[in-house]
Amino acid sequence: MSSKDKIEVAPSLSDTKDLHKTSSSGEVAIRFDNVVKTFNLYKNDRGRLLGIFNYKTRGAFLGSVNANDGLSFEIKKGEAVAFLGHNGAGKSTALKLITGVAYPSSGTVEVNGRVSALLELQAGFDQQLTGRENIGLRGQILGMSKAEIAELEPKVIEFAELGLYIDQPMKSYSSGMKARLGFAFAVAIEPEILVVDEVLAVGDRAFHRKCIDRIREIMMDENVTVLFVTHSNNTAKEFCSRGIVLDKGKMVFDGSIEDATKFYEENY
Repeated sequence: MSSKDKIEVAPSLSDTKDLHKTSSSGEVAIRFDNVVKTFNLYKNDRGRLLGIFNYKTRGAFLGSVNANDGLSFEIKKGEAVAFLGHNGAGKSTALKLITGVAYPSSGTVEVNGRVSALLELQAGFDQQLTGRENIGLRGQILGMSKAEIAELEPKVIEFAELGLYIDQPMKSYSSGMKARLGFAFAVAIEPEILVVDEVLAVGDRAFHRKCIDRIREIMMDENVTVLFVTHSNNTAKEFCSRGIVLDKGKMVFDGSIEDATKFYEENY
């Protein structure tokens, strides 16, 4: 086969990790300082409602759990970090604190940069509004100007590939269509911090490939910080160069992704 006949192959995800370099500025993107996030557990909805007003009725209040317990770490701008741990270890809670979905019970969470979260892609939409209207709504929530939203809208619509459905109420969308729109918005806003929580299986095979390629493209920017939660050590090693292992809300290991995955395999 001549050089002209060779087929160009897209880089693998492991190539992506190698090409994703930490910014040389040394700026801190995320800092947790002795963070505790406590959840009160109740037997029923009535007890949960009263708990909002600090009424803990006898028999309804079951106790409290620290989903994050004295958690401290620092992530520099441009790092690609995987959070490892079994279910209930506190990984998703940490991500929710970073994205602003939840707030710490004590301690300090510092986040520097625009966050785009690939978490619950179908959540956060107004089902009565159209897909197009929801793009505008989410843009407003992020504090974007009308001009920024107008520039963003066609990018989201093109990526989501929803056709005429973009102007239909989202209550008529399938779960897959909602996930497409959620993913399209998250990757279109040019994030400075990208948070991924095992949501890569979006849509059919072609759209899934498109999602992977877009994440790869984002990771090529050395100024983008990537946080990845996964139960797959192989996936963690493909995307990230550093790993943080959590157990019962506490950090039990922080190091290179190879050492972190080895520690997790040997201890959990």
